[in-house]
Amino acid sequence: MDYLKSHNLVTVDELVAVTDASPATIRRDLIKLDEQGVISRTHGGVTLNRFIPAQPTTHEKMQRSLAEKHAIASAAASMVKAGDSVVLDAGTTMIELARQITHLPLRVITSDLHIALFLAEFKQIEVTIIGGRIDDSSQSCIGEHGRKLLQNTWPDVAFLSCNGWDLEKGITAPTEEKAALKRDLIAHASRKILLADSSKYGAWSLFNIAHLNELTEIITDNQLDGQARSALTPLSTRLIIAD
Repeated sequence: MDYLKSHNLVTVDELVAVTDASPATIRRDLIKLDEQGVISRTHGGVTLNRFIPAQPTTHEKMQRSLAEKHAIASAAASMVKAGDSVVLDAGTTMIELARQITHLPLRVITSDLHIALFLAEFKQIEVTIIGGRIDDSSQSCIGEHGRKLLQNTWPDVAFLSCNGWDLEKGITAPTEEKAALKRDLIAHASRKILLADSSKYGAWSLFNIAHLNELTEIITDNQLDGQARSALTPLSTRLIIAD
């Protein structure tokens, strides 16, 4: 289990080498773990079952991967230029990105209450919040009101956040309502950029937002392992590793 936690995909041969157990023993243990729902069998090996059934709260996420989020936000901020129209999804990495673009004259549309209130303090930034019902876990707007606004905007760049991203399953969300809004958030943007730290890679929820090749860029941190980087390289989407 410790080895699985630090590797996205492992084979029986690898587990034999690190545990000094026989292939038959490893296979028996994998069958038990599979039955318990702890692992998932995929083509070529096994992975931890990293299904995320519910949205973590903003408070919970604030304490996770702080250095990685800062690096990702810095790389994202370098892609924003004066005069851009920018859509910011909800989330703690997005809050960090908002802090790093306050020197620019911008038009910002966001679903996140924290971001809207923060950026409203800067006179050179025109802020629009999409409105609608407030999701209590993320303190962001969800529902049809916000979707209608997003469906009628054509921003220069949209930054998307997620709880999990995966080569096979794409970008996912725990609820159909959240997935639909995020889909609209990137729909008409000239550049569609995912900001997702490496700890979320290989994790997924029930509802698909988009597949990775529908994006223009993915920005993640340098803790993403080599195996995952190699798997993502053939995508038409540009992979950016933030140091």
